[in-house]
Amino acid sequence: METMRWVDGFLEILDQTLLPGKAEYIKCEHYATVCDAIRRLSVRGAPAIGAAAAYGLALGAAALKPAGRDEFIAAVGQIARDLSATRPTAVNLQWALDRMLGVLQSNGSNSIEGLKEALLTEAHAIYAEDLASNRRMGEFGEKLIPPHAGILTHCNAGALATAGIGTALGVIRAAHQAGKNISVYADETRPLLQGARLTTWEMVQEKIPVTLLTDNMAGYLMAGGKVNLVIVGADRIAANGDVANKIGTYGVAVLAKEHGLPFYVAAPMSTVDFNIAGGREIPIENRDEREVTHFAGQQVAPAGIKVWNPAFDVTPARLVTAIITDRGVARPPYTDTLAALAGK
Repeated sequence: METMRWVDGFLEILDQTLLPGKAEYIKCEHYATVCDAIRRLSVRGAPAIGAAAAYGLALGAAALKPAGRDEFIAAVGQIARDLSATRPTAVNLQWALDRMLGVLQSNGSNSIEGLKEALLTEAHAIYAEDLASNRRMGEFGEKLIPPHAGILTHCNAGALATAGIGTALGVIRAAHQAGKNISVYADETRPLLQGARLTTWEMVQEKIPVTLLTDNMAGYLMAGGKVNLVIVGADRIAANGDVANKIGTYGVAVLAKEHGLPFYVAAPMSTVDFNIAGGREIPIENRDEREVTHFAGQQVAPAGIKVWNPAFDVTPARLVTAIITDRGVARPPYTDTLAALAGK
């Protein structure tokens, strides 16, 4: 299914909060609806958030009726700030918005309609480039997957997290299509169960063998020799290779190191933030305590209990075997290899 689609001048977003039980699209006629969809995790995953934000900016710009170019650019800037404020950790969000705003600066047209058109064209380009990026990551990453591998993944880094076939799951899909007879183990990913609800659903659609386990079972699974490698996605990667990804990823990386297993990260170069030297500088989103104290609307913890609910954690580069990007595979030292892949 398409994570998002542009139909008749509006953006439609697949509401992932309803999966796997129901597949419904949210019709976004105003950019504020896109903001809400990102905030509520109706659309999630760094590349998908970036593409949705780009379309949200184009949507917001299309509704503006300014007196002139300067007023239009100022109003678009405010829309970009509103979209940027929805989630702080995924760098693709700001990357996409900066790229969209760059179009306004580089476009010499004084026509407001011409600028609106240029923004939508750029949003389409960001979407299309993510499709191609996913395919390239799959091609590079598939070569790292041995035949008959048991692959552990955490959260959802599949088609639902991108505009294409996915990052980590894109590599898994490519290995499956290459006839490597792989099997997948999916951490359930508490507290919002993206692994249980989304990753397993995607694997079932692709007819890739998948086994669901709770997050606290991964170590015992590895000790039993069922896992040959781990592959996850990323929401932001620092210049030194430290990786911010869904909460629980760091623990999986530590377990992989203990059991001598490769730990791979798959993400496009747009997820690498060269403005941040290391993981300590990555802003980590803290989410609503009700995500932990309630399940399916029912309270499961004592009223008034203190809750710590970070959405992401940071895996140090020393635990990462390789980073699979759309420009090739980077290995330590990441400060050098990531920069080389980016042409810096």
